[in-house]
Amino acid sequence: MKRLIILERLAWGVGLLLIAVFTIARVHGALSSRAELARFEAARTAHQQAAQPASGARTPLPVPTGVDFTLWSESRVRAYQGSQHEEGRQPHALAVLEIPRLGLTVAVLEGTDELTLNRGVGHVGGTALPGERGNVGIAGHRDGFFRVLKDVSTGDTIRLVTLGESLEYTVQEIRVVEPEEVQVLDPTSTPVLTLVTCYPFYYVGNAPKRYVVRAGLTSEGH
Repeated sequence: MKRLIILERLAWGVGLLLIAVFTIARVHGALSSRAELARFEAARTAHQQAAQPASGARTPLPVPTGVDFTLWSESRVRAYQGSQHEEGRQPHALAVLEIPRLGLTVAVLEGTDELTLNRGVGHVGGTALPGERGNVGIAGHRDGFFRVLKDVSTGDTIRLVTLGESLEYTVQEIRVVEPEEVQVLDPTSTPVLTLVTCYPFYYVGNAPKRYVVRAGLTSEGH
């Protein structure tokens, strides 16, 4: 009987320890995301101050609220946490992507390798850079930052904030395609934004399709 009591207390202790570790990891992830977005805001401020007279006003980047892990898979949360401790690579954000209705604010980094997509969303090589005319391709994990895309609707506003300007796009089309249909990232004559993630969102294993959100530029400003 005494042994059972000891084992029960030990199990409770281990359980409480695991809960504490998971809570600390989530808080650390949110703080890390704020730091990365704050670095982008500092760079954007310096860029705007250099590009205008000292008396000119600037529009500040909205204060980020950190990472919301509510929809994320546990494995993606762990991957995000691990990416914060990787040595030798401190990527700088090209822009910040916001979808106000869905509460998404995330740094856009260069590239689509695993480490990059664990830290934020990635600019797809070969597509227009954020702020350039043409088709800007951005990819993200379906069980991480881009899981909110499951609730996106046509007409939603997507904001892409670069060092020099703030661009607003309106969602025009949402579709599911095969992985080979890479023409969704082809250059375009008009400025568009293409968000890509895997599909279905809650598929177990490697998801077989791609979920594509296409938005057209509707306004731009500083």
